[in-house]
Amino acid sequence: MYDFSLTGAQKSFLRGQGQKLEAALKLGKGGLTPAFLAELQKYLRTHELVKLRFLGTERADRPTLCTQIADEGRCVCIGAVGHTALFYRQNPDEAARRVALPS
Repeated sequence: MYDFSLTGAQKSFLRGQGQKLEAALKLGKGGLTPAFLAELQKYLRTHELVKLRFLGTERADRPTLCTQIADEGRCVCIGAVGHTALFYRQNPDEAARRVALPS
């Protein structure tokens, strides 16, 4: 599991940034496929903050899916509302970071 602790203020900041984003990935009935996880890794590497949209999934399954995505994608689930969820992973290279977290 990806262990990156965020403060409440940092999560709030990231949720605010996520409001401006379009859903970069869509998760359908096919579930968590290797192709989906590869795309997630690509987006996390380049953008750090990724908005995901659930299509055709049951409401009760979404929290479990968020946990699985965070575990397998080595990222942090910032929050999920309705059909969308927001994931974050900080780029280890400081020069390549696109999101400047408040301290």
